[in-house]
Amino acid sequence: MQFSNSKPNLQKSVQEIIAKEPKISAIVQKIVENKGRALLVGGAVRDLYLGVPVKDLDIEVYGISLSQLEHILRNFGVVSAVGKSFGVLRLHHLDIDWSLPRADSSGRRPQVVVDEHMSFEQAFKRRDLTMNAMGIDLTTYELIDPYHGLRDVRDKKLRATDLRLFVEDPLRFYRVMQFIGRFEMTPDVELNHLCSTMDLSGVSLERIEGEFEKLLLKSRRPSLGLRWMKSIGRLAELLAELAATVGVPQDARWHPEGDVFEHSMQALDAAAMLDYDNKEQKIMVMMAALCHDCGKATTTQIGHEGITCYGHDVEGEKLCLSFLKRITRKNTMLETVPKLVRYHMQPVHFVRGNAKPSAYKRLARKLAPHATLTMLALLALADARGCNAQGHEPLTIQDQEIEAFVRAAHDAQVEHRPEEPVLKGRDLLGHVEPGPRMGALLQEAYEIQLEEGIIDKDVLKQRVVGLKK
Repeated sequence: MQFSNSKPNLQKSVQEIIAKEPKISAIVQKIVENKGRALLVGGAVRDLYLGVPVKDLDIEVYGISLSQLEHILRNFGVVSAVGKSFGVLRLHHLDIDWSLPRADSSGRRPQVVVDEHMSFEQAFKRRDLTMNAMGIDLTTYELIDPYHGLRDVRDKKLRATDLRLFVEDPLRFYRVMQFIGRFEMTPDVELNHLCSTMDLSGVSLERIEGEFEKLLLKSRRPSLGLRWMKSIGRLAELLAELAATVGVPQDARWHPEGDVFEHSMQALDAAAMLDYDNKEQKIMVMMAALCHDCGKATTTQIGHEGITCYGHDVEGEKLCLSFLKRITRKNTMLETVPKLVRYHMQPVHFVRGNAKPSAYKRLARKLAPHATLTMLALLALADARGCNAQGHEPLTIQDQEIEAFVRAAHDAQVEHRPEEPVLKGRDLLGHVEPGPRMGALLQEAYEIQLEEGIIDKDVLKQRVVGLKK
């Protein structure tokens, strides 16, 4: 086993993290006074060595029983026993898991054996990857690294801690996928073999979605996780709509980077580098970048015009929805991303066709309620940047046509939301009874408002009521 003193700057980093919540040091001191030992474990240790922000803290306690740990924690607040059967306790208002070392049996409902006297090697063995199987003693600041995780972090290598235990949790396949994208690490041969053959049928859609969200939100190059999935032969099984784009040719005049899959990967990475208002917007635009050309798999033809893919936007909308249902049940995602895919070429078409403000207003209405012209412009920019023929990373170009689209959307005052209808149902009371006819009149008034720019309520009312007498 490797025991080594942490570097002074690492010790300082640990102390700074602990200092943000004074209770932690006091609790650790009480644990030590009771002849226990408290270790910072898992992802927090990995992130400290990688130099990335540490958010989730897990502290594993050795040498004292669960009841002793609970008694200590009760001196500092209300203890939650939600995870007690797994040897995990939490203090209310303190976002930290306090756990005892444990071993899990295999199966869908594993039996948990909690043992405060378990060795570090045995306790860390259940962790998925060596880089997550490290601990730092919170008193001595020793690094405890029985499986050489630090070496693997430095070598940017992903390696299973235990080959037999790894395959017992199929979620680990998706964790490897997102770790590849987040940390730009490479699985070793044994891990690739495990992931190419392990049974993934037991993973819930919600947990798959969680790993995809981490891939998209935390990666500079999320495509690496998907390229890996392709390299081990599992892309067609898990993401068939994306796998269908492999080998689909493109016109080299517009897409010198290669096939549709390569373009999609570059567009995804380009989308990861853009600025967003919030994480939900980022996920939706990135998903749209990933799916925007899926329709080319069924519409691409080679003929006298060269390589064409007429209607790939319409076809892509349907394929995108099918793709998303493999990953999420969120209605907002299922409703919004396919719309972005359907209209992803409109920014360039609008600018080249000198579209009128009314066209921008109609498009904003079609995208509503969740997608916006701003999001569509971000998708179009990612699309434009995914054309690097000299490597696999996207271009960083600016695009004048997309900038012009953004300006026009701003001038039409619909870049963030569609124009509100001026005429409301209450304005027609006394003229028309509530019901389908009123709804049709309001819709007609809104069309006139968007097409002709009329925002005078009385004029609109006169137009629609007068037309429908």
